[in-house]
Amino acid sequence: MKMQMMENKKRILSAIQPSGLPTLGNYLGALKNWAGMAREFDCFFAVADLHAITVRQDPALLKKQTLQMYALLLAIGLDPQRDTLFIQSHVPEHSQLAWILNCYAQFGEMSRMTQFKDKSSVYTDNINVGLFAYPALMAADILLYQADFVPVGADQKQHLEITRDIAARFNGIYGDVFKVPEPYIGKQGARIMSLQDPSRKMSKSDENLKSFISILDKPDSIMKKFKSAVTDSQAQVKYSPGKDGINNLMNIYSCCRGKDYEEIEKEFEGRGYGDFKVAVAQAVIEELQPVSERFERLIDDKAYLEQCARQGAQKAQMTASRTLEQVMKKVGFYKI
Repeated sequence: MKMQMMENKKRILSAIQPSGLPTLGNYLGALKNWAGMAREFDCFFAVADLHAITVRQDPALLKKQTLQMYALLLAIGLDPQRDTLFIQSHVPEHSQLAWILNCYAQFGEMSRMTQFKDKSSVYTDNINVGLFAYPALMAADILLYQADFVPVGADQKQHLEITRDIAARFNGIYGDVFKVPEPYIGKQGARIMSLQDPSRKMSKSDENLKSFISILDKPDSIMKKFKSAVTDSQAQVKYSPGKDGINNLMNIYSCCRGKDYEEIEKEFEGRGYGDFKVAVAQAVIEELQPVSERFERLIDDKAYLEQCARQGAQKAQMTASRTLEQVMKKVGFYKI
């Protein structure tokens, strides 16, 4: 009965790079929703360490951050017994399918990817082929698991479109091999902005440490950052076009407390920004503290994390190998 219920669920896949600890923006915009997806979907979640090396990495730091990210995914509530939770490089089918899909992706469509243009303008001394071919690996990640849906942010919409194009092109030649995935737009895809420059998205790479909240920041640090958050001179807790600072704080409070803007305005009617900033900080502290506490317990149990990662990779590989075998047969690779 349980297996039948799983078979009837649509499948969803999402992955995150181990490039440092996520911010509050990453958490409220995506990670917070991942644990809840299992009630509706058959979930596959990956730590995308293969994608990370398009930018030169320190090997020891990459290993550390990969394990940290895996522990963090458990800490936010993902269940390794229920969900398929794995590290991308532990499933070699990703790299194998990526090469095949490279041969079904067109140079022109790959060269139009805005992320390649953006990153190659930043990392001018390392414009590597992997950076250019990144969308083919992302397509392999998705198509290996025959995902019905992929949660995407604005910066990944192009990559999902090229995945759909590659899948449709391959299917047009060889028949219905790949499921063509659809974008998944969550109920609460919050876009959280910088606390110091609310016209920009919150980013862990921001040089101003006051501009972002790390998912593992201590309560004192969270409180200080919110108290120094940029607002405006009106000192009225009201959502209005053009008031980016207070709008951002209201958005954060709404995500943490589950209140709409009208409820928030009534709650803080007649009160100033000082009170509101403290309330937002407290809401964030209460939201993140359980995650932080679970993470600290998990990261100290390396044996458990490695056991979960091995089991997750084995589980992922069962699905991935079936897809790759079918692809290789269709293409005409000789099997012995």
